[in-house]
Amino acid sequence: MATRRLWRRGGNSMKRTIGWVVVAAGLGVAMLDGCVVPLVGAAAVGGTVVATDRRPVGIQVEDKAIESRVNAALIDKIPKTAMNINVTSYNRKVLLAGQVRTAEMRALAEQAAAKVENVRQVVNELTVGETASLGDRTDDTLLAGKVKTALLGAEGVPTGVVTTTVEQGVVYLMGKVSPSEGEAAAKTASRVSGVRRVVKLFDLISDQEVAAIKKSQEASPSGAKNEGRP
Repeated sequence: MATRRLWRRGGNSMKRTIGWVVVAAGLGVAMLDGCVVPLVGAAAVGGTVVATDRRPVGIQVEDKAIESRVNAALIDKIPKTAMNINVTSYNRKVLLAGQVRTAEMRALAEQAAAKVENVRQVVNELTVGETASLGDRTDDTLLAGKVKTALLGAEGVPTGVVTTTVEQGVVYLMGKVSPSEGEAAAKTASRVSGVRRVVKLFDLISDQEVAAIKKSQEASPSGAKNEGRP
């Protein structure tokens, strides 16, 4: 579906190629000679642990497990046809973004997520109304790719640290960053065409903590560390 939309808008092979690059960036992959390979420093994909991530390895794995458990809890409580919910867990803080049909469902979704094992906080950004169309969701996927690409080369934004979620043109940013890094990431995202609003949900740490994490990662053989505070 995304391919057809790009082709209608593109009009020639060069624009189609650019469209594929944007989609690939949004999925955290690069396309080389017809092959798909992971981008170095990209966000965790499919449960993969990322060396540049500032969360301990155990927390990265747990966040993926939390997302699965929250999704299962939501499906158990709310009819699939009545919701479109993106679940993102970072450092055991769960973001719920999307739409549900009623205010009761919105509250129910938050309650269900909060009861999931090891969830420390729930940020409920759900709106009440009709769920997003397939076209809207495709646009959000493309926009997420553009935002991630912009962050990748932005000055003052650490690579592989900021997690991006896009819903209805609203960009949600999560990650363990210093105040200056968070501001740089938010400003970069806000300049991307199509972004309606940027919501910062960072876990702020000091410059000294940033330096300590970098030193720990450099000292670890795998580039990441299993232990340490969340």
